[in-house]
Amino acid sequence: MYTFLDRYKSPEDIKKMSIKELDFLAEDIRRFLIDKVSETGGHLASNLGVVELTLSLFNVFDFQEDRIVWDVGHQSYVHKILTGRKDQFDKLRKYKGLSGFPKRAESPYDYFDTGHSSTSISAALGMARARDIMKEKHNVIAVIGDGALTGGMALEALNDVGFHKTKLIVILNDNQMSISKNVGGLSTYLSNLRIDPSYNKLKSEFNSTLEKTILGKNLVSSIERVKDSIKQFVVPGMLFEEMGIKYLGPIDGHNIKEVSKMLSQAKNLNGPVLIHTITQKGKGYNFAEENPNKFHGVGPFDLTSGEISASGAGENYSKVFGLEMEKIAEENSNVVAITAAMPDGTGLKNFSKKYPDRFFDVGIAEQHAVTLAAGMAKEGLKPVFAVYSTFLQRSYDQILHDVCIQKLPVVFAIDRAGIVGEDGETHQGIFDLSYLSHIPNMTVAAPKCMDELKSLLRWSINQKFPIAIRYPRGCDLVKMKSIENIKLGNWEVVKHGEKIAIIASGKMVQHAVLAKEKLEGMGINPLIINACFVKPIDKDLIAGLVKENYKIITVEDNIVKGGLGSAVLQYINTLDHTCKITIMGYKDEFVEHGETGVLYKLHHLDPEAICDEVIKLC
Repeated sequence: MYTFLDRYKSPEDIKKMSIKELDFLAEDIRRFLIDKVSETGGHLASNLGVVELTLSLFNVFDFQEDRIVWDVGHQSYVHKILTGRKDQFDKLRKYKGLSGFPKRAESPYDYFDTGHSSTSISAALGMARARDIMKEKHNVIAVIGDGALTGGMALEALNDVGFHKTKLIVILNDNQMSISKNVGGLSTYLSNLRIDPSYNKLKSEFNSTLEKTILGKNLVSSIERVKDSIKQFVVPGMLFEEMGIKYLGPIDGHNIKEVSKMLSQAKNLNGPVLIHTITQKGKGYNFAEENPNKFHGVGPFDLTSGEISASGAGENYSKVFGLEMEKIAEENSNVVAITAAMPDGTGLKNFSKKYPDRFFDVGIAEQHAVTLAAGMAKEGLKPVFAVYSTFLQRSYDQILHDVCIQKLPVVFAIDRAGIVGEDGETHQGIFDLSYLSHIPNMTVAAPKCMDELKSLLRWSINQKFPIAIRYPRGCDLVKMKSIENIKLGNWEVVKHGEKIAIIASGKMVQHAVLAKEKLEGMGINPLIINACFVKPIDKDLIAGLVKENYKIITVEDNIVKGGLGSAVLQYINTLDHTCKITIMGYKDEFVEHGETGVLYKLHHLDPEAICDEVIKLC
């Protein structure tokens, strides 16, 4: 089916192939990716864009010795195929199957676990410095996208590597533009000239001779100034050059011959080098080329039509949030929306078109987004920062220092809270209740359903303090209505019952309701409480339950430490009465990748597990 790919056995085969054979192999890999990801879902567009680049890297380097760090890592599928994991793609991102990101535990070719952006250069630089200290000789390569360069950490790393002149190769995979005029004869000529060994030797000897006299030193200085002026005009990478990093490119990232040539020459240079490659996201599949955002992280889809399966369509929390934001913005001209390179994922795409002057996509820069929101709030605007739970972790200091100390009314709309499933450890949003609840002046809310998300969002816009609203990926399991009258710290009795009270937050309220339906058939009738505020908790309601001798179960889509259950238990310990309490949540461990239903069951947070805990208490 895949002529060249089926014959491929190991990375050593690549070095034996001609450029024409590698081009055929690239075609096979591209078809293989489209076929497999259409069945499993995954990050398609970014991987289609790096096929030739990855083959070129394996053509030049030996990754049994050389090191490579993929920024984010969602573009590492080709790397996985070439390192012996092709036959595992049927279970891509499934529980106990192939991870969608580099995993050291999965392969010796995966040198560093990644999942969040802008980290590759720092990690690779650390490896390069370790290599130098230990007197080793292997190459270290970081592959980073143009979007990830908006993350301050990437620029901090570039500043460090340029200042200390550490030998490191950085591949800038620029997939946000087509091959432009920069990829032409002049740019190629300049790049080839500047990496030519004879040119660099001549330049070194020339400068060394001149610098032996005062006149010569002055002449060198003058030549450098003229050279820099010319380079500012004709070399597009002067930012990197000024940081002390040799810039090469731009080059066509889909041309294996040219990329291999540039890599071969770059690895023989001393000091840091940045190679700028231009690639097309989604290359080789017209639907992905035309709509790379749609096929960035995609569910199973139809190969012929490009249509995503019905399970990925319909109403969900992100869409509900986006639509409600549009309505609120129409009513209140001070409302603004902020996102960090996720307008589609957070549901704000239409908002950005309807209110372009009140929408701010800051790129992959969550820390900046939070402090930007703080500045807006200080001046009287109503900023709403829509962000995935896992990415908000990156701006903890800004939340604490720039928002909460000043008690500024920033609304954090935290999407993908709880487990998100197939993306695994780096993307599960199971820490936000814990890392937000312990910050003074922060209010934390968790709607039990999509209807309640709308109500909490409207309520939050009218408050004068920081508020985080966390909500899950996907849609409701149970049709529910919002609390009619939201009051700070007040909980809701969703279902009346006796003897046992289940206090649940967010989506876990729906799991508790499903559990109650099963338990009623056994003659057990628990009370169901919607802890829509995780901070502050409803102390009056808890005290009443304890006084009436209820046994309590708390359920949260978050780690147990520092979450809802911890707050309830801590308060109960201050009361004169005692009661039996069971805390359900994720234990002190990271949650692996897999389907959400499988993970809920595995970590004892599905309705059946809640039933089991209630029966134990009975």
